[in-house]
Amino acid sequence: MARMDDLRIDVVDDASAGELLTVRRAAFVTEAQLYGDPHIPALTQTLEDLRSDLARDDVVTIAAWAGPRMVGSIRVELESERANLGRLAVVPDLQGRGIGTELLMAVLEYLPEQTKEVWVFTGQDSKQNLSMYAKHGYEHQYDQHTGDLTYAYLRRILGEGEGEGEGEDAED
Repeated sequence: MARMDDLRIDVVDDASAGELLTVRRAAFVTEAQLYGDPHIPALTQTLEDLRSDLARDDVVTIAAWAGPRMVGSIRVELESERANLGRLAVVPDLQGRGIGTELLMAVLEYLPEQTKEVWVFTGQDSKQNLSMYAKHGYEHQYDQHTGDLTYAYLRRILGEGEGEGEGEDAED
Protein backbone atom coordinates (compact mmCIF):
# COMPACT_ATOMS: atom_id res chain seq x y z
CA MET A 1 0.00 0.00 0.00
CA ALA A 2 1.07 3.55 -0.62
CA ARG A 3 2.50 5.66 2.17
CA MET A 4 0.55 8.63 3.47
CA ASP A 5 2.21 11.71 1.96
CA ASP A 6 -0.16 14.35 3.34
CA LEU A 7 0.41 13.70 7.04
CA ARG A 8 0.83 16.50 9.54
CA ILE A 9 2.64 15.50 12.73
CA ASP A 10 2.41 17.68 15.80
CA VAL A 11 2.11 17.64 19.59
CA VAL A 12 -1.26 16.62 20.98
CA ASP A 13 -2.87 19.15 23.32
CA ASP A 14 -5.73 18.82 25.76
CA ALA A 15 -8.29 19.91 23.16
CA SER A 16 -7.55 16.72 21.17
CA ALA A 17 -7.59 14.36 24.18
CA GLY A 18 -10.95 12.79 23.32
CA GLU A 19 -9.90 12.12 19.74
CA LEU A 20 -6.61 10.65 20.96
CA LEU A 21 -8.43 8.32 23.33
CA THR A 22 -10.65 7.14 20.45
CA VAL A 23 -7.66 6.53 18.15
CA ARG A 24 -5.82 4.52 20.82
CA ARG A 25 -8.83 2.40 21.67
CA ALA A 26 -9.53 1.61 18.02
CA ALA A 27 -5.90 0.70 17.39
CA PHE A 28 -5.37 -1.40 20.51
CA VAL A 29 -8.45 -3.60 20.07
CA THR A 30 -6.36 -5.75 17.70
CA GLU A 31 -3.66 -6.17 20.36
CA ALA A 32 -6.28 -7.04 22.97
CA GLN A 33 -7.68 -9.72 20.66
CA LEU A 34 -4.20 -11.09 19.90
CA TYR A 35 -3.50 -11.53 23.61
CA GLY A 36 -7.05 -12.33 24.71
CA ASP A 37 -6.91 -9.48 27.23
CA PRO A 38 -9.45 -6.64 26.99
CA HIS A 39 -7.88 -4.93 30.00
CA ILE A 40 -4.62 -3.69 28.47
CA PRO A 41 -3.84 -0.15 29.73
CA ALA A 42 -4.42 1.57 26.37
CA LEU A 43 -8.03 0.31 26.48
CA THR A 44 -8.75 1.02 30.13
CA GLN A 45 -7.24 4.52 30.45
CA THR A 46 -9.89 7.14 31.23
CA LEU A 47 -10.16 10.52 29.55
CA GLU A 48 -9.26 12.14 32.89
CA ASP A 49 -6.11 10.00 33.17
CA LEU A 50 -5.17 10.79 29.58
CA ARG A 51 -5.57 14.53 30.17
CA SER A 52 -3.32 14.27 33.24
CA ASP A 53 -0.74 12.41 31.16
CA LEU A 54 -0.84 15.06 28.40
CA ALA A 55 -0.21 17.76 31.03
CA ARG A 56 2.98 16.12 32.35
CA ASP A 57 6.25 17.99 31.69
CA ASP A 58 8.17 14.72 31.16
CA VAL A 59 5.76 13.34 28.54
CA VAL A 60 5.37 14.37 24.90
CA THR A 61 2.54 12.87 22.86
CA ILE A 62 2.59 13.47 19.13
CA ALA A 63 -0.03 12.54 16.58
CA ALA A 64 -0.42 12.28 12.84
CA TRP A 65 -3.33 13.96 11.10
CA ALA A 66 -4.60 13.32 7.58
CA GLY A 67 -6.57 16.48 6.95
CA PRO A 68 -8.70 17.11 10.06
CA ARG A 69 -8.62 13.45 11.17
CA MET A 70 -6.16 12.14 13.77
CA VAL A 71 -4.89 8.86 12.31
CA GLY A 72 -2.13 7.85 14.69
CA SER A 73 -0.15 8.77 17.80
CA ILE A 74 2.82 7.89 19.95
CA ARG A 75 3.71 8.76 23.56
CA VAL A 76 7.25 9.62 24.67
CA GLU A 77 8.28 9.67 28.32
CA LEU A 78 11.55 11.49 28.95
CA GLU A 79 13.92 10.58 31.74
CA SER A 80 17.46 11.94 31.90
CA GLU A 81 19.31 10.59 28.82
CA ARG A 82 16.59 8.09 27.90
CA ALA A 83 13.26 8.28 26.07
CA ASN A 84 10.62 5.58 26.52
CA LEU A 85 8.17 5.17 23.67
CA GLY A 86 4.72 3.75 24.15
CA ARG A 87 1.17 3.64 22.91
CA LEU A 88 2.13 3.73 19.23
CA ALA A 89 -1.31 3.62 17.63
CA VAL A 90 -2.60 3.84 14.06
CA VAL A 91 -6.30 3.73 13.19
CA PRO A 92 -7.22 0.26 11.91
CA ASP A 93 -8.38 1.35 8.43
CA LEU A 94 -5.01 2.99 7.67
CA GLN A 95 -2.59 0.47 9.20
CA GLY A 96 0.17 -0.75 6.90
CA ARG A 97 0.60 2.57 5.10
CA GLY A 98 3.69 3.86 6.91
CA ILE A 99 1.98 6.07 9.50
CA GLY A 100 3.52 4.18 12.42
CA THR A 101 6.95 4.49 10.83
CA GLU A 102 6.44 8.23 10.25
CA LEU A 103 5.52 8.69 13.92
CA LEU A 104 8.45 6.56 15.07
CA MET A 105 10.88 8.67 13.05
CA ALA A 106 9.22 11.99 13.99
CA VAL A 107 9.79 11.27 17.68
CA LEU A 108 13.48 12.08 17.19
CA GLU A 109 12.63 15.73 16.53
CA TYR A 110 10.98 16.05 19.95
CA LEU A 111 13.78 14.55 22.06
CA PRO A 112 15.98 16.74 24.24
CA GLU A 113 19.58 17.13 23.12
CA GLN A 114 20.91 14.95 25.97
CA THR A 115 18.85 11.89 24.90
CA LYS A 116 21.23 9.01 24.17
CA GLU A 117 18.88 6.05 23.86
CA VAL A 118 15.28 5.29 23.02
CA TRP A 119 13.43 2.32 24.49
CA VAL A 120 10.18 0.71 23.40
CA PHE A 121 8.26 -2.36 24.47
CA THR A 122 5.62 -4.44 22.77
CA GLY A 123 4.02 -7.81 23.22
CA GLN A 124 6.34 -10.67 22.35
CA ASP A 125 3.73 -12.03 19.92
CA SER A 126 3.29 -8.69 18.10
CA LYS A 127 5.44 -9.77 15.16
CA GLN A 128 4.55 -6.78 12.95
CA ASN A 129 5.56 -4.33 15.70
CA LEU A 130 8.79 -6.18 16.44
CA SER A 131 9.66 -6.19 12.75
CA MET A 132 9.03 -2.45 12.37
CA TYR A 133 11.16 -1.59 15.40
CA ALA A 134 14.01 -3.85 14.25
CA LYS A 135 13.90 -2.28 10.77
CA HIS A 136 14.50 1.13 12.39
CA GLY A 137 17.48 0.19 14.52
CA TYR A 138 15.85 -1.07 17.72
CA GLU A 139 17.53 -4.15 19.17
CA HIS A 140 15.92 -6.67 21.51
CA GLN A 141 17.31 -6.32 25.04
CA TYR A 142 15.16 -8.50 27.29
CA ASP A 143 11.70 -9.95 27.89
CA GLN A 144 9.51 -9.28 30.92
CA HIS A 145 6.68 -11.56 32.01
CA THR A 146 3.62 -9.81 33.43
CA GLY A 147 0.79 -12.19 34.26
CA ASP A 148 0.01 -14.14 31.10
CA LEU A 149 1.78 -11.64 28.85
CA THR A 150 5.41 -11.41 27.85
CA TYR A 151 6.71 -8.02 26.74
CA ALA A 152 9.80 -7.60 24.57
CA TYR A 153 11.93 -4.54 25.36
CA LEU A 154 13.98 -3.01 22.57
CA ARG A 155 16.54 -0.21 22.56
CA ARG A 156 18.02 2.11 19.97
CA ILE A 157 21.22 4.00 20.69
CA LEU A 158 21.12 7.44 19.07
CA GLY A 159 23.98 8.70 16.93
CA GLU A 160 25.21 12.22 16.26
CA GLY A 161 22.45 14.64 15.34
CA GLU A 162 19.57 12.41 16.41
CA GLY A 163 17.47 13.76 19.24
CA GLU A 164 18.42 17.33 18.39
CA GLY A 165 15.68 18.14 15.93
CA GLU A 166 17.60 16.57 13.04
CA GLY A 167 16.01 13.12 13.19
CA GLU A 168 14.47 13.37 9.73
CA ASP A 169 17.96 13.21 8.22
CA ALA A 170 19.00 10.14 10.20
CA GLU A 171 19.32 6.93 8.23
CA ASP A 172 19.66 3.44 9.64
